[in-house]
Amino acid sequence: GERSGLIQKVPTPITPIRIDKESRHITLAYFDKKSTVDYIGAVQGIPVCFDAKELHADTFPLQNIHEHQMDFMKAFEGQKGVAFFLLYFTRRDIYYYLTSGGGDFWDRAKAGGRKSFRVEELDPTYFFRGQGGFFIPYLEMLQKDLDAEPTDDRIM
Repeated sequence: GERSGLIQKVPTPITPIRIDKESRHITLAYFDKKSTVDYIGAVQGIPVCFDAKELHADTFPLQNIHEHQMDFMKAFEGQKGVAFFLLYFTRRDIYYYLTSGGGDFWDRAKAGGRKSFRVEELDPTYFFRGQGGFFIPYLEMLQKDLDAEPTDDRIM
């Protein structure tokens, strides 16, 4: 059936450096590196968090994903949540649902292998197209991700 969800953009934490005394506006600040994910919420009772990445080439440098992000996502999944990356390949105008496991690309990089992955290495069944304007139908991929897992330990 149709899935619906409640997803919220997580504000990027900033550290104010200079504040205008009269207007009380922040005039200088820097972004905190330790932010975790872009979006968080729930889809029909299942906690969901994901990060959105835009790719202008057919390769994805893994340095775009930080260790603390991966740690957060693992912990999130440990709480029966689903964590993933939503990749948008701008040249191909196609989206990819990358499970937080990341197709073992991280393990490969950690073991001294290539520090990136190519579009050809991705599972073709997790590519999808946007549907007019801003609507990105990633919930179908989320369902596919859920169906691929053993469900006995997941509360439905």
